[in-house]
Amino acid sequence: AYSKTMGQGTNIETERKFLVKAGALDGPDGIRAKAFKSEDIIQGYLCADGKRTIRVRTKGEKAYLTIKGGSINGGLSRFEWEKEIEREDVMALLPHCLPGVIDKTRYCVQVGKHVFEVDEFFGENEGLVMAEVELGSEDEDFERPEWLGQEVTGDARYYNACLRRNPYKEWKDEL
Repeated sequence: AYSKTMGQGTNIETERKFLVKAGALDGPDGIRAKAFKSEDIIQGYLCADGKRTIRVRTKGEKAYLTIKGGSINGGLSRFEWEKEIEREDVMALLPHCLPGVIDKTRYCVQVGKHVFEVDEFFGENEGLVMAEVELGSEDEDFERPEWLGQEVTGDARYYNACLRRNPYKEWKDEL
């Protein structure tokens, strides 16, 4: 018999998501200055039905196909499988994706033992800046930098798959 937990095992991603305080990207102590790496990312979704997402993405010079399961434990964890593919394959698939391509720059910042991935969004999601930290377990402690704002883990509005169909510019004034 098929088990709903089949195939989850080591492919469970646990992360927490936060808004980034206004102005935190710039200046001599800003996120851009502290980042040890930055990459431009373009991603489109072949499927995003709430139970799973199938995404293609360019990240710098590399490209990936990613399959994610639905969120569990209030959005803290979910199944994730990712495989590097040819960049030209992603470029061929992007026109066949659902409407609303995500365009962002990711800055990687070391804070204590963890790396925060800070995404600055463009296009329809311009003005949105979010940080994610990947954890080994749901209750793992981590150092919180001063630029970390409100936690939005589990708030579906901030999932990239949701931002592509309901962009930040459409609802930011309601916050």
